[in-house]
Amino acid sequence: MTDYKDNNQNINPEDNNTQEIFLSSDKESQTNSNPQGSDTSTNNFSPSKSYKKITAVALVGIATIAGGVGAFIGVSFALNHQNATNFSTSSRPPSHTVTINNSGSKFNISAIAAKVDPSVVDITSTLGYQGGTAAGTGMIITSSGEVLTNNHVVEGATNLTVKIDGKGPVYKAKVIGTDLADDVALIQIKGVSGLPTVKLGNSSNVRVGQRVVAIGNALNLPGSPTVTAGTISALNRSITAANGYTSEHLKGMIQTDAPINPGNSGGPLLNSSGQVIGMNTAAATGTSSQPGSNIGFAIPINRAVNIVNQIRKGQNTSQIKIGVPAFLGVEIMSPQAANSNNPYGFANNIPTTSGAYIGNVLNGTPAASIGLSSGDVITSFNHQTITSPSSLTAAISKLSPGQRVPIKWVGPSGNTHNATVKLAAGPAQ
Repeated sequence: MTDYKDNNQNINPEDNNTQEIFLSSDKESQTNSNPQGSDTSTNNFSPSKSYKKITAVALVGIATIAGGVGAFIGVSFALNHQNATNFSTSSRPPSHTVTINNSGSKFNISAIAAKVDPSVVDITSTLGYQGGTAAGTGMIITSSGEVLTNNHVVEGATNLTVKIDGKGPVYKAKVIGTDLADDVALIQIKGVSGLPTVKLGNSSNVRVGQRVVAIGNALNLPGSPTVTAGTISALNRSITAANGYTSEHLKGMIQTDAPINPGNSGGPLLNSSGQVIGMNTAAATGTSSQPGSNIGFAIPINRAVNIVNQIRKGQNTSQIKIGVPAFLGVEIMSPQAANSNNPYGFANNIPTTSGAYIGNVLNGTPAASIGLSSGDVITSFNHQTITSPSSLTAAISKLSPGQRVPIKWVGPSGNTHNATVKLAAGPAQ
């Protein structure tokens, strides 16, 4: 299996390069089951993610939740599902050739796009437990079908499909591994071989003022990827990118004025030779009173490749997660949070002050199969005493899908229940 040399340098952004860039979520019809201030989580998902509704930077991927259409825009992630039926392929900006540096040399965007497009994929994530879908971009890095993308493109996915160069057949894909903290994921297209691959550059050689091209599944439009151009406007940027349900702090980012739209997440940022120097991740969007400008952010490719090589080792670490997690299928909070601030509207009949209080049980999950229900409190899992939602999250994270483990819980009436539960394969994290 191909191993890429890591040319990444240590990056220590200065304080004045830090930007707080947030996203206000447009997942309009999704129920917020994790309100700010409550200790809640779904299965083994982190309860520390709080609700934030500010806009400035968005993770650029598109999401449609429970029939509502919205985009991670703001600094927001570059995910997308933004009323794609309202757009047509004629909305795509044309490829063109521009002169740079007054030297008469040509920066041929059409040639770069023609060279790279065949190795760019559209990614569609089915968010089965959220009742929606999300769309983003990926880069083929091995001929056998390994694809580099952002973690937030696949996060929460119960099914993944890809389309190469925006056309041809739809292929199934699976998650090989993820790095939540650095927002990097490696996925595998199933049943393919001999695919064209992107050419990887050296992000340590990137300079401010350098011309670049961004390619991706902007707005989830049909056809070949959207192509935009700009310059590198800053290096070593620190940003906080968020939507209404998740946020992340990313350091050492490449800043560009190449337009980055919802759906571009995971797509390549290219130099004049068509080499990948970064992975498009987030974009500034502004507010109603202060419109956003063309400011995008990309993860340096050297860092992304280093993470890919860690994932290929196949070992879980504190940061690297291999495959998909074990899944129980409950939304949980502390008994104290349930008693003082109950967003579910249940009677505050909490049978114990220690454990993981169940606010909701997802249909068709292992939790539902053994009779767990809202209002129960899990007190033991896999022979380990559960004192809080985080201790249940930690206990599940050590296990694999398919494992059978004992579980104990207390019902609202105070009765104790015991069962053995078979964990399912959960959504990607």
